[in-house]
Amino acid sequence: MSQVNWRTINIDALDPDSAANFDLSTLTPGLVPASAADVQSLAGQIRQLLRGGDSEGALRGALEMAPYGGDEKAKDIHLATVMEIFQSIRQSEMTPLLTRIYQSDGGTELVDCLMKYIYKGMAQASPSSGSKGTMTRQATGGFSQIQGRVGAGEGSGHTMGVLLSWHEKLVEIAGVGCIVRVMTDRRTV
Repeated sequence: MSQVNWRTINIDALDPDSAANFDLSTLTPGLVPASAADVQSLAGQIRQLLRGGDSEGALRGALEMAPYGGDEKAKDIHLATVMEIFQSIRQSEMTPLLTRIYQSDGGTELVDCLMKYIYKGMAQASPSSGSKGTMTRQATGGFSQIQGRVGAGEGSGHTMGVLLSWHEKLVEIAGVGCIVRVMTDRRTV
């Protein structure tokens, strides 16, 4: 017994309640696979709702049919659709619309999905880390900051403003709990 080095024993392997013996796949629900074609047809239906003036129906449909099990192409198509919805809704309509969605059946799940799209949109609208400005010497003896536009389109500032407005209104209505739930959820949009 004195020859055993107790520091080398893996205690987790012996404990049945240890996290090492827990199947992590049971923490996330099964994800329904979604193809890019399915998401593209859904985007067409959502655009029809937008053209018909039903922005709440378009937003609700996009959030209810989020392609959690889709590939990156499907998720990018759906993000573009959700961003189109965001930009088509006026700021004065946001609060009543979000209140109705939040107070409906499954509203918490929908606002959590909405917050995921806001954060994903912010991640794509912000300039990439490779676009740091460079300092150039001016003829006047001063320096000017020139910002690169790598990864940021012409309207990225407008897009970020829209996303920040949505974020502000959503936190105002649903509270900071939706932020915490989004940060801890393993499913991505």
